[in-house]
Amino acid sequence: MNLGKIISRSALYWPEHEALVDARQRITFAQLERRTNRLASGLLALGLEPGAHVAILALNRVELVEAEIAFYKSAMVKVPINARLSLDEIIQVLNDSHSQAVIADGRFAAALHARRVEVPRLRWIVSLDDEAGDASYAAVLERGNEVPVHSDPADDALAVLHYTSGSSGVLKAAMLSFGNRKALIRKSIASPTRRAVPGDVMAHVGPITHASGMQIMPLLAVGACNLLLERYDDRLLLEAIERERVTRLFLVPAMINRLVNFPGVEGFDLSSLRLVMYGAAPMAPALVKRAIALFGPILVQGYGAGETCSLVTVLTEQDHLVEGDDTRRLASCGRCYFETDLRVVNEQFEDVQPGEIGEIVVKGPDIMQGYWQAPELTAEVMRDGYYLTGDLATVDERGYVFIVDRKKEMIISGGFNVYPTEVEQVLYALPQIFEAAVVGVPDEQWGEAIRAVVVLKPGETLSAEAIIEHCGRTLAGFKKPRAVDFVQELPKNPNGKVVRRLIREAYWQNSERRI
Repeated sequence: MNLGKIISRSALYWPEHEALVDARQRITFAQLERRTNRLASGLLALGLEPGAHVAILALNRVELVEAEIAFYKSAMVKVPINARLSLDEIIQVLNDSHSQAVIADGRFAAALHARRVEVPRLRWIVSLDDEAGDASYAAVLERGNEVPVHSDPADDALAVLHYTSGSSGVLKAAMLSFGNRKALIRKSIASPTRRAVPGDVMAHVGPITHASGMQIMPLLAVGACNLLLERYDDRLLLEAIERERVTRLFLVPAMINRLVNFPGVEGFDLSSLRLVMYGAAPMAPALVKRAIALFGPILVQGYGAGETCSLVTVLTEQDHLVEGDDTRRLASCGRCYFETDLRVVNEQFEDVQPGEIGEIVVKGPDIMQGYWQAPELTAEVMRDGYYLTGDLATVDERGYVFIVDRKKEMIISGGFNVYPTEVEQVLYALPQIFEAAVVGVPDEQWGEAIRAVVVLKPGETLSAEAIIEHCGRTLAGFKKPRAVDFVQELPKNPNGKVVRRLIREAYWQNSERRI
């Protein structure tokens, strides 16, 4: 079944319910069905054919979702580009993906038009804002009609090129098929957490070209509404929750950290919230408890990757309800569920025993087909149908997975393995610390020494000695930081995740070795 039919059926059940809302417009399911039919046929009228790669490039807005649905209906391949990338990076993605067209806001349309010679495969620049380009979005809608486009791509046909650099910094695109995207919808509907229903409103604050956008089709499939915010802003999000009676959120830990520390947050009405999901990076148990105090017992953690198309584990609302000082479970990313198989394996690809550290590998209908035009890179991360995540973890007797750290970010100091996340969780227990990152730095005696890089909350003071002493009371001696650097902010990627790689490189740039 064509994925676009899911929207057609939602339009039959909930025609007057709002499906998409942004700062410019509010679109019902009936309107969404008509507009996406027009866009699908309009794109075909431009001479683009089923299988053509078409990029989308803008901050969160209704048209990005309309384009995704139109691509499904016409069997074209979506190439989502994060609008926070530089123009050089955007051109690199357009060329690497073989995109024949791009739907972009006026700012990017004009910039790409000026450098068009650098993107030789690009046939059409469609501007969302009637600025420089080959055609306006409105004109493409006019070219089309409301007659449903009939296409029925095979489940293994390419649907999305999902670009992700992960922690490596290397440009790569996960090839996600139509079957992968169907599995994403099934899995979301079968979630062991509170499921979306008609009338739910989810606020998207991260780029919908990436993790947050994975939830849009599952939400539309059940008649829920997607509120699209252009960017993350503490006050704007809190005001939107009040105004739109938002019921669901997906946040990265850095956002939750900002919200719980936002002055006057208690004065906002957050009573409409029914589920707050977090993921994309580990969150210290101390911060989890503060978030529960703010939002209520509605926190859910999810773990997944662009390569897995959806979450592979979930720590449910009930899992977050721990008693007393026993917060160990809050450090888990949850348990595997539904169709996905997850294992934690050693170097021999054998399942580790509870408490032993191994690599998370996952298999299922939501796992990518491989990396676009990169067979050698694909071979590195695929084995016996399993995707090798590069995340190190332990698993207990009940199936709870505890991520230790990224395999490539493990620090080896004096022959001992040190996992930055473990040290960072101890740092976050200090109330004066706003953000922290731990990296290994060159050391003649130990090979690598533990260095903490810390951002303090406004108005707070804390000495390096006090931080090191605090860590020494909780961690083994070889795990505690040897030094602490105080900074104003930590480098983050466009999705709000702290990039340890960039922090580490600053300490190794004058070193003859890198490990």
